[in-house]
Amino acid sequence: MKKLILVRHGKSSWKEDLPDDERPLKKRAYKDADLVIKAFSGFKDDQMTIWSSYAVRALTTAKLFKEGLNIPDSRFEVKDDLYTFNGSQLLKVIESCNDDIQTLMIFGHNPSMTSVVNRLGDQDFDNIPTTGLTMIEFETNSWKGLKNGKTLLYLFPKNLK
Repeated sequence: MKKLILVRHGKSSWKEDLPDDERPLKKRAYKDADLVIKAFSGFKDDQMTIWSSYAVRALTTAKLFKEGLNIPDSRFEVKDDLYTFNGSQLLKVIESCNDDIQTLMIFGHNPSMTSVVNRLGDQDFDNIPTTGLTMIEFETNSWKGLKNGKTLLYLFPKNLK
């Protein structure tokens, strides 16, 4: 069995004129992350690995989850290829995961997150919101060729307030 947890980065700020990958989180994103972390904590897998896009908004969100879920540094990695808005590219990164890892949590961007959730899971979403988390389980021993997953959980901040 493999579990894939996809988390869209928190709400980002457009206050300053910065390159896209340097935009920081808004205050609301920290509150939203806290809500989702608390709701998700009972589902946490002790061997979970986190991969994050290097973009400031995604990496900051990932670090909040890492700390809130007590994930060790050894299971936290920044992957340049996760700074993508393309679902097929995101899927390639997921499929590169070592099969020794059973549970993978990824922090990235839309529309790639919504695309992959809808492609792999058994529920369709119009849009994965900022700080939205979805967990999909697969009856397989390999990350390659993922399909026909079961959407076990989705946590969206607006539903937790």
